[in-house]
Amino acid sequence: MGTSSTEALALLARGAITLKGRMPWSTNVTLLVELALDGVTAPAVYKPARGERALWDFPPGLWKRELAAYLLSEALGWGLVPPTVPRDGPLGAGALQLFVDADFEQHYFTLLEDRAHHAGLQRVCAFDLVANNADRKSGHCLLGRDGRVWAIDNGLCFHVEPKLRTVIWEFGGAPIPLPLLEDLRRLVRGGLPASLAGLLLPAEGEALLARAHAVVEDGEFPEDTSGHRYPWPLV
Repeated sequence: MGTSSTEALALLARGAITLKGRMPWSTNVTLLVELALDGVTAPAVYKPARGERALWDFPPGLWKRELAAYLLSEALGWGLVPPTVPRDGPLGAGALQLFVDADFEQHYFTLLEDRAHHAGLQRVCAFDLVANNADRKSGHCLLGRDGRVWAIDNGLCFHVEPKLRTVIWEFGGAPIPLPLLEDLRRLVRGGLPASLAGLLLPAEGEALLARAHAVVEDGEFPEDTSGHRYPWPLV
């Protein structure tokens, strides 16, 4: 993304914000902004709380779940979610995430055709199992110009009840790579970082750790025999 994680977090936290426009095809208000700090500029995505559409099954504050997804990815050492911070922007409190310079012709279904991307996609799959992602569309998997697979749009995560809806089922029945299992074991043993736990209800944090433990114990990617655990639209 053209900048280190430390530099990106500083830019997100302290950079001047200039609104550029609304991102297309977003259910909630999602804005493209430009950040500027000490002569450095970068695009970012701003999701203000006041632009969220009320949902019957998730409480207000989806932007906090975007931040929690970033913190979970960092706690696992997986680097899947672009740097994200809480920010009081032009439309109030919300999440501010570094924009991924990606090949937007690519998405999960096209990336799946190249085995070189399977490790990255499996990491996203394991992440979604633990985060209980209720909305992993194909277009939420981005191929950065750096060759990395990134996972964006993580607001519908961390519910206590089973909510998994994803397009990533092609790895069903395959063993989860041992390094991913070791990272999950470490999370279960050490517990959630305070910064992550503070964004979730206590029951949600407990459910997250229980899911991580279950994934480690099972050791395989699950299969969907119902055919109903898909988001819509798929891309």
